[in-house]
Amino acid sequence: MKKMFFKKLAKFNKKFLPSYSKQELDLTKATLLQKAVFGFRLWVTKNALED
Repeated sequence: MKKMFFKKLAKFNKKFLPSYSKQELDLTKATLLQKAVFGFRLWVTKNALED
């Protein structure tokens, strides 16, 4: 159930949140909000891929 939740959340992220890697965002110059979005997307992706 946990994995299914994170997979759905990952689809939501892909559709509605910006992809900073495609925009080639420099994380050293990113704002706090951009870092938070990046971290959240990373956390969701990590949990969606776990066994």
